[in-house]
This record gives sequence, structure tokens and C-alpha cells, in this order.
Amino acid sequence: MELEVINTGTELLLGQVTNTHVGYFGEKLLDLGLRINRQITVPDGEIIKEILAEAISRADIILVTGGLGPTSDDLTRELSAELLELELIEDEGVMGAIRLRFEEAGVAMPAANRRQAMVPEGAEVLVNNNGTAPGLYLTAGIADCRTHIFLLPGPPRELYPIFQQFVVPRLEAIIAAKGASVPVCRNYFFMGLGESELASRVECALGNIAGQFELGFCLKGGGVIVRCICKEGEITALDTAIKSVSPEDYVAEGEFAVEVNLVKCLRIAGESVATAESCTGGLIANRITNVPGSSRVFDVGYVTYADQVKQELLGVPRDMLEDFGAVSEPVAKAMAEGCLERSGAHHAISLTGIAGPDGGSEGKPVGVVWIGLASRGYDVHARHYRFKTDRLNFKERASGKAIDLLRRRVSGYF
Repeated sequence: MELEVINTGTELLLGQVTNTHVGYFGEKLLDLGLRINRQITVPDGEIIKEILAEAISRADIILVTGGLGPTSDDLTRELSAELLELELIEDEGVMGAIRLRFEEAGVAMPAANRRQAMVPEGAEVLVNNNGTAPGLYLTAGIADCRTHIFLLPGPPRELYPIFQQFVVPRLEAIIAAKGASVPVCRNYFFMGLGESELASRVECALGNIAGQFELGFCLKGGGVIVRCICKEGEITALDTAIKSVSPEDYVAEGEFAVEVNLVKCLRIAGESVATAESCTGGLIANRITNVPGSSRVFDVGYVTYADQVKQELLGVPRDMLEDFGAVSEPVAKAMAEGCLERSGAHHAISLTGIAGPDGGSEGKPVGVVWIGLASRGYDVHARHYRFKTDRLNFKERASGKAIDLLRRRVSGYF
């Protein structure tokens, strides 16, 4: 089945708003066995009508986002009705819902919002519980159009609930009516191997497995995703082979945040972690505590940016800082040891590095980081990395490496 996405909004093309819709749709649609065959972003205005007409000539399903608001540049509803020669009729239910929303906020409804209650004749209203712009579903057959057209609000907080609650069930019904088969799509997240090395290993491991399947590889979250699409009956053998190419580097299926897996592993082990961060400024603690259930495994986080604070809070010796510098193996180990001792946790992670863009030297260039790991019953461990990137990406990559290091420890790989 041919499916196309049309994103409308001048703000998307000016860079004022980041378009996240295609990524969201791509993931959700693949679960249904559908793929986006074409995606286009267009500014507000008459071009919406032109692009929609082109898409109708090719596609079985079209998702249109944006342009359902109350202002003069919101024209998707009107242009779609004009293209299909459908009359716009005020829907009493939609009008009442919009008015009630303003009344509950304690303000009078602006006259401009009345436009949002105008519905193309024969269209199905998709209720928006998070805004004033309802979605609209123009089923195939309306105005002799063979295409299923979904008009959806642009803001993600409005679009995504409507898509999940109303669009997905209708797409499932369309697929069932067509008798289309739904392939299996699995995504496997690895950390520690480069994309080309992982691809080589996976392709070698799957070389002797019969059947038709599709592989894909992409970088995400500090690691590599292996995507496998196949028929239902083929997934078991492929699943086992992919996970076995490098067990210590395999993080999880379908989840691309290593901290989620770490929290899961710590909870299973009944263990906890504390953090001592310098160059990452608390990002590790932030990432871990973003995971539901982290309160059971996270004890405390120290942000010891200044050398004096490293001494006061973590007990790093002053002469060590003077002799080796803050960004060094001995200091990373001392930070981890001090954190472990003071927190009472089972594990402690420490980071000290130079995020840049300045502050580096010939011996300690910008991008260098030392990660320390102290665990009860183990020797203190430290690893050295260098990330040649900007400040924010440095922090993201360094924190990801630290979290993955602890994941490996808790999982029994070192």
C-alpha cells in the first residue's frame, strides 16, 4: 500500500520549529506493516492543494499535518475541501467542545476559532482532547476519491494522541480490508562496536539462514541499531543470530537509551548506583533518573566541577590534583572511590574531562575524558576516551559511555 506524508507549515521550512513527525510516523507505521513511500514539507498557502492533488494520484493513504488552526495561514481544511469539491459545514459537537475549552480556561472564545468547527461534508471528526483543532478523516470514496486522507493538527502533543487513539485503528481496518500481510520488524541496539564492524558480523551470522529478510543499520543514542524486517515465521532464527554476534555489546531490543537497560539490570540485581560528575555536570544522574523506577536504584549524584569541591565532597587528595591534574586516571579513580564510600551504593561512576571548546593542552586536548568505576568487591577501574566534537555532544557521548560501562559490569561482562 502506498502511503505519503504531507507536513504543512512555513515555520518548519524556516527552522523555527523542528519537524519530528516523520520519525514518529515511520516507527508507528512500521509496526502496522506500512511504510512511508514519500514525505514532503510545504509552506502554508495554495501549494498545499497542489501537493495534495499529486499525492492523491499515487497514494492509498495520505497523512497531512498542520494548518488546522484558527489563523489566516491555517488553510489545510479549506484547501482540502476545495480540492475534493466538498462543502464545509459547521459541526455542532466540535463547536461546543471548542467553546467549552475556552470557558474552562476562564476566557471568551475568540471568533476566529469558529473556523475550526468547519468540517468537510462526509468527513469523520477525530476528537482532540489536547487542543481546539480536531483531526479529520476523509474516507476513500468521498467525492469519488480512492484515497484515505487524514488531516491532523501539527503540534506533537495534539497529533500523537489523535494518531494513536483514532488513526491507528482505522489504518488497521484499511489493512485488514485489503488483506495485506504485516511483516515483523525488530530493532536491536548495540553499543561498543562501530557501524561497519557490526554490519559485517551480523551479515556473516545471517549468511546461512534461509528466507527473505531486510537488514538496515543506523547510528543512534551513542550506539548502532540493527533493523531486521522479515516474515513472522522467520524471526526466531534471525533474532537469535543477531543477538549472538556480540553479547557484551548487545543492549536491548526496541529501546535505544542505554540508561533504561541499566536501570532494569540494577533492579534485577538488587543493586544501586551513585555518580560523581565534573565535565558532564550531572547529565548521567539526569539520564538515569529520567527512567521510571530509577528511585529504586539511584542513591545520590555529586556534581564536583571545581577542584576544591572534589576535595571537600569526595575526598580527592589535594596533592593528587596538583601532581596529575583534575583530568587524569588517578583523580577519576579517587572520585569513584570517594563517591562509593560516601554514598553507600553498590556502584559509583565518575567522570572528569575537558568538554571544550577551550581549556585543553598538548598533553590533555579538548575532548579527553576519564571515566572511573568503583564497585563493591571489585578493583577500581578507569577508562580513557577522547570525543572530538562540540561541547553538548561531548557530554552526551561521555555520559553514554559511562552508563554503558556500568551496564557491562552489572551484566557480568567485566
